[in-house]
Amino acid sequence: MKKPIPKSVIGLDIGIKRIGLAGCDPLGITVSRLKCIKRGNFEDDLEIFKDLCNLRNPLALIVGLPLDMKGRETKQSNITRKYAKKLSEALDLPVIYINEHSSSIEARERLNLYNDRSGKIDSESAAILIEQWLNEGPDI
Repeated sequence: MKKPIPKSVIGLDIGIKRIGLAGCDPLGITVSRLKCIKRGNFEDDLEIFKDLCNLRNPLALIVGLPLDMKGRETKQSNITRKYAKKLSEALDLPVIYINEHSSSIEARERLNLYNDRSGKIDSESAAILIEQWLNEGPDI
Protein backbone atom coordinates (compact mmCIF):
# COMPACT_ATOMS: atom_id res chain seq x y z
CA MET A 1 0.00 0.00 0.00
CA LYS A 2 1.44 3.38 -0.93
CA LYS A 3 1.70 6.12 1.66
CA PRO A 4 -0.76 9.00 1.39
CA ILE A 5 0.31 12.43 0.29
CA PRO A 6 0.04 14.60 3.42
CA LYS A 7 -2.85 17.03 3.39
CA SER A 8 -4.75 19.01 5.95
CA VAL A 9 -7.31 16.61 7.41
CA ILE A 10 -9.59 16.40 10.43
CA GLY A 11 -9.71 13.18 12.43
CA LEU A 12 -12.91 12.10 14.15
CA ASP A 13 -13.50 9.54 16.86
CA ILE A 14 -17.29 9.41 16.75
CA GLY A 15 -18.89 8.23 19.95
CA ILE A 16 -22.41 8.23 21.28
CA LYS A 17 -21.89 11.20 23.63
CA ARG A 18 -18.79 12.93 22.23
CA ILE A 19 -16.77 13.29 19.05
CA GLY A 20 -13.03 13.41 19.55
CA LEU A 21 -11.27 15.72 17.11
CA ALA A 22 -7.75 16.15 15.83
CA GLY A 23 -6.18 18.00 12.96
CA CYS A 24 -3.16 17.67 10.73
CA ASP A 25 -1.24 20.46 9.05
CA PRO A 26 -1.01 20.41 5.22
CA LEU A 27 2.55 19.04 5.32
CA GLY A 28 1.66 16.08 7.52
CA ILE A 29 4.19 17.12 10.16
CA THR A 30 2.02 18.10 13.10
CA VAL A 31 -1.01 16.22 14.36
CA SER A 32 -2.84 18.23 17.01
CA ARG A 33 -5.48 17.09 19.43
CA LEU A 34 -8.45 19.48 19.26
CA LYS A 35 -11.22 20.09 21.75
CA CYS A 36 -13.84 17.37 21.43
CA ILE A 37 -17.45 18.24 20.92
CA LYS A 38 -20.37 17.04 22.93
CA ARG A 39 -22.84 15.53 20.51
CA GLY A 40 -26.11 17.29 20.02
CA ASN A 41 -28.50 17.05 17.14
CA PHE A 42 -26.87 16.77 13.74
CA GLU A 43 -27.59 20.36 12.71
CA ASP A 44 -25.84 21.72 15.84
CA ASP A 45 -22.88 19.39 15.27
CA LEU A 46 -22.73 20.48 11.64
CA GLU A 47 -22.40 24.15 12.58
CA ILE A 48 -19.41 23.31 14.77
CA PHE A 49 -17.85 21.33 11.92
CA LYS A 50 -18.45 24.15 9.44
CA ASP A 51 -16.63 26.57 11.74
CA LEU A 52 -13.80 24.07 12.21
CA CYS A 53 -13.49 23.55 8.46
CA ASN A 54 -13.38 27.31 7.87
CA LEU A 55 -10.47 27.55 10.31
CA ARG A 56 -8.51 24.47 9.20
CA ASN A 57 -9.45 24.09 5.51
CA PRO A 58 -9.28 20.27 5.50
CA LEU A 59 -9.30 18.21 2.33
CA ALA A 60 -10.78 15.11 4.00
CA LEU A 61 -12.22 13.60 7.15
CA ILE A 62 -10.38 10.66 8.74
CA VAL A 63 -12.97 8.67 10.68
CA GLY A 64 -12.35 5.87 13.13
CA LEU A 65 -14.41 2.80 12.35
CA PRO A 66 -15.06 0.58 15.39
CA LEU A 67 -14.60 -2.88 13.91
CA ASP A 68 -14.45 -6.00 16.04
CA MET A 69 -11.26 -7.94 16.80
CA LYS A 70 -11.57 -9.81 13.49
CA GLY A 71 -12.08 -6.63 11.46
CA ARG A 72 -15.81 -7.14 10.98
CA GLU A 73 -18.49 -4.47 11.06
CA THR A 74 -20.29 -3.85 14.35
CA LYS A 75 -23.52 -2.11 15.28
CA GLN A 76 -21.47 0.96 16.27
CA SER A 77 -19.48 0.90 13.01
CA ASN A 78 -22.75 1.06 11.06
CA ILE A 79 -23.90 4.03 13.16
CA THR A 80 -20.51 5.68 12.63
CA ARG A 81 -20.66 5.15 8.85
CA LYS A 82 -24.13 6.73 8.64
CA TYR A 83 -23.08 9.77 10.66
CA ALA A 84 -19.80 10.18 8.75
CA LYS A 85 -21.55 9.87 5.39
CA LYS A 86 -24.09 12.51 6.33
CA LEU A 87 -21.33 14.81 7.60
CA SER A 88 -19.18 14.17 4.53
CA GLU A 89 -22.04 15.08 2.21
CA ALA A 90 -22.98 18.20 4.19
CA LEU A 91 -19.35 19.45 4.22
CA ASP A 92 -18.57 18.23 0.69
CA LEU A 93 -15.46 16.42 1.95
CA PRO A 94 -14.36 12.86 1.29
CA VAL A 95 -14.30 10.50 4.25
CA ILE A 96 -11.56 7.96 4.86
CA TYR A 97 -12.25 5.17 7.33
CA ILE A 98 -9.51 3.81 9.58
CA ASN A 99 -9.95 0.74 11.78
CA GLU A 100 -9.92 2.27 15.25
CA HIS A 101 -9.58 -1.02 17.11
CA SER A 102 -7.53 -0.35 20.29
CA SER A 103 -7.05 3.38 19.58
CA SER A 104 -8.85 4.31 22.82
CA ILE A 105 -6.61 1.98 24.80
CA GLU A 106 -3.52 3.53 23.22
CA ALA A 107 -4.91 7.02 23.88
CA ARG A 108 -5.49 6.21 27.57
CA GLU A 109 -1.96 4.91 27.88
CA ARG A 110 -0.43 7.91 26.10
CA LEU A 111 -2.25 10.35 28.36
CA ASN A 112 -2.18 8.15 31.47
CA LEU A 113 -5.90 8.83 31.88
CA TYR A 114 -8.35 6.06 32.54
CA ASN A 115 -11.55 7.64 33.85
CA ASP A 116 -11.60 10.78 31.72
CA ARG A 117 -14.91 12.33 30.78
CA SER A 118 -13.46 15.57 29.40
CA GLY A 119 -12.98 14.19 25.89
CA LYS A 120 -9.17 14.25 25.97
CA ILE A 121 -9.03 10.51 25.33
CA ASP A 122 -11.52 10.84 22.46
CA SER A 123 -9.45 13.55 20.80
CA GLU A 124 -6.21 11.65 21.38
CA SER A 125 -7.86 8.68 19.65
CA ALA A 126 -8.67 10.97 16.71
CA ALA A 127 -5.01 12.04 16.61
CA ILE A 128 -3.93 8.39 16.58
CA LEU A 129 -6.22 7.79 13.60
CA ILE A 130 -4.55 10.59 11.64
CA GLU A 131 -1.10 9.27 12.57
CA GLN A 132 -2.13 5.81 11.39
CA TRP A 133 -3.40 7.27 8.09
CA LEU A 134 -0.18 9.23 7.62
CA ASN A 135 1.88 6.10 8.24
CA GLU A 136 -0.01 3.58 6.17
CA GLY A 137 -3.32 4.73 4.81
CA PRO A 138 -4.53 5.22 1.28
CA ASP A 139 -4.35 8.60 -0.45
CA ILE A 140 -7.36 10.86 -0.71
